[in-house]
Amino acid sequence: MGKPHPMELRSLVIAFIEEGHGHREAARHFRVSPRLVNDMVILKRESGGLSPKAQGSPTEGKLAPYMGWLRDRLAIKGDLTLDEIVAELACAHGVSVHRGSVGKWLHRLGLSHKKHCSPAKSCDKTWPRGERPGSKPSSLTSPPCWKGRSSSMRHR
Repeated sequence: MGKPHPMELRSLVIAFIEEGHGHREAARHFRVSPRLVNDMVILKRESGGLSPKAQGSPTEGKLAPYMGWLRDRLAIKGDLTLDEIVAELACAHGVSVHRGSVGKWLHRLGLSHKKHCSPAKSCDKTWPRGERPGSKPSSLTSPPCWKGRSSSMRHR
């Protein structure tokens, strides 16, 4: 989310409006949108202050009550997939949730698991296309089926 406008700007806009200037005139003067000016006036009228509203979700989400259950479940069977966790949450607790939400939740709890290569595997070795051992080098010419066709037919 974006950052709220500075308090100094907020107070200057409201002071300008209270001097009798219009909202659009204040927007032009301070080079802000008319919507911001309107929102500041409404905020000042409703709350009496100019402090920005809280951003983000105020709740922990619907998976927070099941954190202990998940930790216990992963301690028993540590190789559960996201789909298996989603299915078990639905069966055991009646919670319907997307696998992406479970993944983000696990990551937030520090329980996400990435497979890392062991030294015996050569994960760092990548081969350019056509230069793998035993493969033929790639040619820069057109495939044989294109011979005799015009260039406009090739790109359809």
